[in-house]
Amino acid sequence: MKIGVVYPQIEMSGSTSNLRQVAREAEATGFSHLLMYDHVLGVEHADRDPPFGVPYDESDPFHDPLVAFGYLAGITEKLEFFTGILVLPQRPTALVARQAADVALFSDNRLSLGVGVGWNAVEYSALGQSFATRGKRLDEQISLLRQLWEGQVVNWQGAFDVIDRAAICPAPERSIPIYCGGFVRAAFVRAARLADGFIFGGQRIGGLVEQWRQLQQLLDENGRSSANFGAHALIINERFSALTVQEAADAIRVWQDAGGTHASIVSMGQGFTDSEQHLEYFADVFVKAR
Repeated sequence: MKIGVVYPQIEMSGSTSNLRQVAREAEATGFSHLLMYDHVLGVEHADRDPPFGVPYDESDPFHDPLVAFGYLAGITEKLEFFTGILVLPQRPTALVARQAADVALFSDNRLSLGVGVGWNAVEYSALGQSFATRGKRLDEQISLLRQLWEGQVVNWQGAFDVIDRAAICPAPERSIPIYCGGFVRAAFVRAARLADGFIFGGQRIGGLVEQWRQLQQLLDENGRSSANFGAHALIINERFSALTVQEAADAIRVWQDAGGTHASIVSMGQGFTDSEQHLEYFADVFVKAR
């Protein structure tokens, strides 16, 4: 099983030097991948009806993961990259196809694209997309991305995208793995039909193992094997923050025993004040988990 880290971006003050340090030291330590969360805009929570039940607001820094990975591809050699998750339906499909293709090309195929529907209606509106139809649009986008990455001329007339005989050039050397993410059954059903893997998170490891079992059953119902399906867990507590070192190491071993293929360690929420503390936590978990 591959073990990686979640970039602790909301505790890094938007520092590009911290991003560079974490990526390089994670690779040197032996971690397989770096995962980055996604938000284009931070939204003020005050006076929202209904209220936003999420931990991020307008004061939390986020980098665009595909831009960041394009940069990191040039200063790393083996580190793989996961978007976890990119809110795909609020973005133009063809543009994401182009951006992801370039990250894959610049990194020698080290990108996996985690996608989902997100929760932020304000962000959708600001980006000119419909929040109400985001699930249906994501279904269509996954299929369209795969066609565009083949590098052939695409003639597409969908409910949300129209392409009149156009192509991505240069195309990626291979189709980029697409992982779905989310917390509800609709996300698992979508992944069982369309995705190459799933990114599980939002609760402790016992709940994630149960979700993985449910998804395996859905894969079987769709005539698909779970043997080549990516099962990626965020090692986290139910409040989206870090476990103790021992708890995190134990959770990684439980996930491996359950057939998980990837685990990403979360370090946020412990009061760390600099990148060195996050890196020390990552390394301590890594040593105990092996």
